[in-house]
Amino acid sequence: MTTIASPFTFALDAALEADRPPEAGGGRRDDVRLLVTDTRTGESRDERFDRLPSLLRPGDLLVVNDSATLPAAVWLDRLVLHFSTPHRDGRWLVELRRRVGDSHVRYDGGRANEWLPLPGGATLKLVERHSARLWVAELDVSVSIYLNEYGRPIRYSYVNTDRPLADYQTIFAAEPGSAEMPSAGRPFTKDTLNGLRRNGIDIATITLHTGVASPEADEPPYPERFTVDRRAAQAVNAVRADGGRVIAVGTTVVRAVESATDSDGVVSPRSGVTEHLITPDTGVRAVDGILTGLHEPRSTHLSMLSAICPVPALAEAYRRAVAGRYLWHEFGDVHLIC
Repeated sequence: MTTIASPFTFALDAALEADRPPEAGGGRRDDVRLLVTDTRTGESRDERFDRLPSLLRPGDLLVVNDSATLPAAVWLDRLVLHFSTPHRDGRWLVELRRRVGDSHVRYDGGRANEWLPLPGGATLKLVERHSARLWVAELDVSVSIYLNEYGRPIRYSYVNTDRPLADYQTIFAAEPGSAEMPSAGRPFTKDTLNGLRRNGIDIATITLHTGVASPEADEPPYPERFTVDRRAAQAVNAVRADGGRVIAVGTTVVRAVESATDSDGVVSPRSGVTEHLITPDTGVRAVDGILTGLHEPRSTHLSMLSAICPVPALAEAYRRAVAGRYLWHEFGDVHLIC
């Protein structure tokens, strides 16, 4: 298995793991904090997300992911099954997790040709291992229809209770396909979008369907399906030609856009499956900044961010986030790097 070491590590207090969305406490989606890091000066400062339109420049382009989240988890008596992404011939890549009370942990069991009975009378066959964590599997009924009836959103132990699927959708969600929410877009509201437009900041849309996001430390993301269409490619190229900045909303957007960019920094319409891994060695060619969540210690997302932001500035930003009690994960605070 390929591993990619993150550029630095830190201790994350469990109290900094967001256990619910801000709406659960009477707030709004945009009621989260925003850490802003200037890649030129290396300095970070504290802001609020609802001020985002005033923190960007006229002529900037935000690129967002319109993938919608699937109810991709199926709970069995002793296991939790996570549907990650379609494979070939109607098969899917799935992850098996062992139930521990109302949560779950990594499970290395299972064997080729094993049949698992699922709720509702369906049966899943484990065909072969795809990786240390994922299996190639086939379901004897339509996966999308089955998940819509028996699935629920993937939830990890830091979230205090099951939340409705709507809590795991962004305002941009239009194309169902993600195992887990492209969460950098979660705080956006209609007010945010209106403010961006008033301030001369455009928005382009790509699609990248995320796989399961429970990799071990230093484990890179798996191949994911993506589409960068003609309009998105033209928007990115036009902004760059005019001297504006391309700000990706989430690591998924960085991966998609960079997968469609040639060595001269020109973006072309492209779709398929991307295995592109972004590190300081590969660098970025079309993306100038990123709005993203706060990532866990030893997460390979930190390696991607260090392709955009100098490591000393990024490490200092994370020290500030920990000291300032920012909140991590999909319902937590966000970080603007540009």
